[in-house]
Amino acid sequence: MLVHSRGARWTIWALFALLFLPVFALPLLVVLGASFATHWSSVLPSGPTLAHYRAATRGEALQALTTSLLTALAASLLALIAGTWAALAAAALRKRHRRLVDALFVLPVAVPSVVVGLSVLVAFSEPPLLLNGTRWIVILAHTVLVTAFAHQSVSAAIRRLDPAFEQAAASLGASPAYVLRRVRLPLLLPSLTAAAGLCFALSMGELSATMMLYPPDWTPLPVLIHAATDRGALFAGSAVAVVLMTATLLVLFALSRVRTRASYR
Repeated sequence: MLVHSRGARWTIWALFALLFLPVFALPLLVVLGASFATHWSSVLPSGPTLAHYRAATRGEALQALTTSLLTALAASLLALIAGTWAALAAAALRKRHRRLVDALFVLPVAVPSVVVGLSVLVAFSEPPLLLNGTRWIVILAHTVLVTAFAHQSVSAAIRRLDPAFEQAAASLGASPAYVLRRVRLPLLLPSLTAAAGLCFALSMGELSATMMLYPPDWTPLPVLIHAATDRGALFAGSAVAVVLMTATLLVLFALSRVRTRASYR
């Protein structure tokens, strides 16, 4: 809705600030402040220190960050491949069959993630697919949880594509594989990068299913944050949380640059 009055615009911005600051910004700012503190002074953290960040960027925390990054990158790549393949295949199906494919991919996010973790644990704890106790079961669970978002994003982008591009390429003698590689996928690149960013961010913050599956030598950073806060180390946990947010935002920023360049091609 367009607002032409200056007073109305100021009112809307004021309402936005009143809603955004306490609900979204303030909790993150408190975590940021706590990551530099040693104790609480009234309602604010105080006693500035960098000791928590020194601990959060070395040793166990650094290893956990590496684990989270590798897990998220692997899960995002697998989810993007599976989701894109399914979206491209479903685009050629009838409407009711396409809805069935969409429902199957959405099912893992329609139930609590702890249920997905339990399902993966039960399904892959016996031969011939024995993954329990390995890093692969964590990557698999993350892939199952985020593939729905990749599939939905790419499916929506495919529906918005102008078929004239593909028809023109086909009329010039291009094979279906060539059309897919040189026409459809380049046109879908902005949506693919957006889906990859969403999958990466969701995987970096996944905890519920991970808690049921991770082996001792493959501990993602959210598990370390939960362990720190559970034993009362709120300030150390806050520093680790800020490191997690920073790493996630840097990767998302890099993907946004790729998406911006793809949009102007």
